Amino acid sequence: MRLSGESILVTGSTAGIGKHIALMCAREGARVAVHGRNRERGEAVVANIIKAGGQGVFLPADLSQERACADLIETAAQKLGGLTGLVNNAAADAIGERMLFADETSEHWNNVITGTLSSAAWLTRGALRHMLKAGRGSIVNVSSRQAERASPGFGAYAAAKGGMNALTRAVAVDYGKKAIRCNALSVGYVVNERRDAGMTEQRRAEVEAMHLTRPGQPDDIAYAAVFLLSREAEFITGTLIPVDGGATIARGKVLG
Repeated sequence: MRLSGESILVTGSTAGIGKHIALMCAREGARVAVHGRNRERGEAVVANIIKAGGQGVFLPADLSQERACADLIETAAQKLGGLTGLVNNAAADAIGERMLFADETSEHWNNVITGTLSSAAWLTRGALRHMLKAGRGSIVNVSSRQAERASPGFGAYAAAKGGMNALTRAVAVDYGKKAIRCNALSVGYVVNERRDAGMTEQRRAEVEAMHLTRPGQPDDIAYAAVFLLSREAEFITGTLIPVDGGATIARGKVLG
């Protein structure tokens, strides 16, 4: 198995992209800490992991608090017998609120930056200590193409993800010689079972037009994350990898 012997914390993994990353890591042999604030959903993910023969544990935490982030890392390392992988997937709830930048409130800005960027920094700092003990490690930051090509009304989110991309490079530079890698995935539009349940045909056509290939599925991101977490990617660090069906280079609609 590609992740045999690895101990990995995946934040925001009770649903969506994070859930699929956690499940795939477990299928590939990793011991996985599932994180979120909804205990019922989190325990359901762990139950699926165990049913499939894997090892997993659910750990709730409010990542807007620095102390909670530190405690989450320590608990994950204790429960998993160490920590060699971290996936910073969680983002602030407030990212769904659109507002033009002149209307941006300090409260909204701080919520998005803290819950998306600061939390990733706090978690990374704690995880690095355990990775140094292990003599290796891989950190995967789930970023967004919003950092490169923003949409109207998402200024704080674009700034947070841009900061995450910079953090990725900084950590890679600091710890490359210690066999600890840090990479980011620039994620495009990914179909979400709850958000997109009632998608109209018009909206579906708009989403399809964003891509050269097809709309993204959560497993598309999970495959990329597992690769970066594995030993197969030992020569890759400090990179920002677009996982967006070609949307970074062109919109499918322009090609007819």
